[in-house]
Amino acid sequence: MQTRRPSWRYKAILLFTFSVCLWLPVTAQTQQSNTAATPAPKGPPCSSSPEYRQFDFWVGEWDVLVNGTTQQAGTNDVQLILGKCVLLENWTGARGGTGKSFNIYNAARGQWQQTWVDNGGNVLELYGSFKDGAMRLEGEKPGPNGSKIINRISFFPMEGGRVRQLWESSTDNGKTWTVAFDGLYVRKKTAEAK
Repeated sequence: MQTRRPSWRYKAILLFTFSVCLWLPVTAQTQQSNTAATPAPKGPPCSSSPEYRQFDFWVGEWDVLVNGTTQQAGTNDVQLILGKCVLLENWTGARGGTGKSFNIYNAARGQWQQTWVDNGGNVLELYGSFKDGAMRLEGEKPGPNGSKIINRISFFPMEGGRVRQLWESSTDNGKTWTVAFDGLYVRKKTAEAK
């Protein structure tokens, strides 16, 4: 009886199968060790970095008065959203205007950033930081006839949980400033506090 020698195709299939059997356990082990070496995420950066908490004094439901008077300027609801990374402002003016702003510590710039939009089609981009006991933001926007308007808005935390917002603008490159808004934020009384 004559024994047949395995063909080259048969040998190639055996060699391939053997190689795969050796390769799979090594690959699986490498993937496990790579997974074990990767540290688990610590959670949102906004929870672990103190810069993200600098504007928390503005969070709440507010009645906003024209500063120094009892005249209602509007109401504002400022919420922490997106893993406590963003302050969302929901403004309703006493005359019916509405607007929103998104406020975040922009780690790439090392500054706070506010983007304001409203139902009049206005957009305002401001940047700044918490210094000298207040959140101070500033930004430019185009004015009439190609001029430039600089807006500077400061938020001062005050006793009793109140906040003062002072908005100033300049049309002469910061030489002189005009008060656009001076408001006092007073926390609304909640049902639990009544």
